[in-house]
Amino acid sequence: MTETVLIIDFGSQVTQLIARRVREAGVYSEIAPYHHAETAIERLEPAALILSGGPDSVLNEDAPALPPAVFERGLPVLGICYGQQIMTRQLGGEVAGDGHREFGRAFVEITDPSPLFEGVWRPGERHQVWMSHGDRVVAPPPGFRAVGVSDGAPLAIIADEERRLYGLQFHPEVVHTPDGARLLANFVHRVAGLAGDWTMAAFRDQAIERIRAQVGEGRVICGLSGGVDSSVAALLLHEAIGDQLTCVFVDHGLLRAGEAEEVVSLFRGHYNIPLLHADKADVFLAALDGVDDPEAKRKIIGRLFVETFEAAAEEIGDAAFLAQGTLYPDVIESVSALGGPSVTIKSHHNVGGLPERMKLDLVEPLRELFKDEVRALGRELGLPERFVGRHPFPGPGLAIRVPGAVTPDKLAILRQADAIYLDEIRKAGLYDAIWQAFAVLLPVRTVGVMGDSRTYDYVCALRAVTSNDGMTADFYPFDMAFLGAAATRIINEVRGINRVVYDVTSKPPGTIEWE
Repeated sequence: MTETVLIIDFGSQVTQLIARRVREAGVYSEIAPYHHAETAIERLEPAALILSGGPDSVLNEDAPALPPAVFERGLPVLGICYGQQIMTRQLGGEVAGDGHREFGRAFVEITDPSPLFEGVWRPGERHQVWMSHGDRVVAPPPGFRAVGVSDGAPLAIIADEERRLYGLQFHPEVVHTPDGARLLANFVHRVAGLAGDWTMAAFRDQAIERIRAQVGEGRVICGLSGGVDSSVAALLLHEAIGDQLTCVFVDHGLLRAGEAEEVVSLFRGHYNIPLLHADKADVFLAALDGVDDPEAKRKIIGRLFVETFEAAAEEIGDAAFLAQGTLYPDVIESVSALGGPSVTIKSHHNVGGLPERMKLDLVEPLRELFKDEVRALGRELGLPERFVGRHPFPGPGLAIRVPGAVTPDKLAILRQADAIYLDEIRKAGLYDAIWQAFAVLLPVRTVGVMGDSRTYDYVCALRAVTSNDGMTADFYPFDMAFLGAAATRIINEVRGINRVVYDVTSKPPGTIEWE
């Protein structure tokens, strides 16, 4: 059985980063909200537990708490921020909200050696960390000792090495704690004694077994968009069940330039996977006619996708399953009961299940993976790099990159501008350095002068962001020569655009999609 670390989530906006760091250390991890912790422990039988941070104060009467099972099983436990404080309170220590707050960059001084620091930090050294706390531990539980202090937290790091219980007031999962990933690796390897042998090759074998066990002799239809998620899901399913799989490629008229031809050629031609090319552009565009609210667009597109898959299932005749490329962040953000905006943000996903009338069971072979892990699996499966490294493209396609009403003319203008922008990025050798880049046709028109005449045309905005995980992002710092060349090509080659701007908005932690 795969060794697992369970992360108990108290609502931190960076909990997913903990799971990623643990997996980067070669150990499989899952996240469960605190009020489902006992059930998750029973289901997963984890080898270690990590308690996340969170927005609440442990001093509140209704503060989220841990079930007794967390400490009764004798598992190694690492508490982070709120996790440290709730562990302290429930084990007999003291937490105070006495005004000694720390937010942002801070420094901890290591006072005693610990397996948590082995090969990373030594007593007497000071190291940068990232703090975010108003409360702090002022008296450790029985059996604990302080092994690290900061200006705002005299018990910034506490340890009960006999019971393998540790608490950190800072966040080791974020990049602002430079040695944080190594501390988490020490926890899973040196403290919990886990081997760290979770690999994509191992996941591939396990996933194929699970698919075969779930599907049996049944037929599966797979929604194929051409993005990395659905492409990897389709290849994995084909390897597992062969001709029991039929891919359905929905050509909804909202795709990027040349995308339909490329997807059909690769999967039907190269891989010889049964593929149904559903040309529904007229249907989707008619339904979107006059709709300018982005959430209404999403719901219309989501409904039409379901109807298209229903029709495909009838055409195939005996399909029992629908497969899609749901990822782990989709699952966490869409089904978490901790609150937040995920319900509306993820409205074009079917993560919570399909309409009952479809009478199809979901197959989601990637729902345990993050985006970078999906790319690694794609390479393991031999997917061409142009698909593996493709920038994310959301389900609603170009519809949400045309603010305001969607029309065929606007889509044609945007599609051409977007293709030129990506072409310039590739020519400059920057495509792989950027996590996502695309053009947006703004819902404004401006007066301009082109040659000897006035124009009244659209403004095109260009976006490009860097990211390690898709959960936080920053704008890519193009030089002016690149932006000038890209803008000049777009204005010269695309009729309907007379102005180009570059969007330098960053994506803060806690937001879900970048569109």
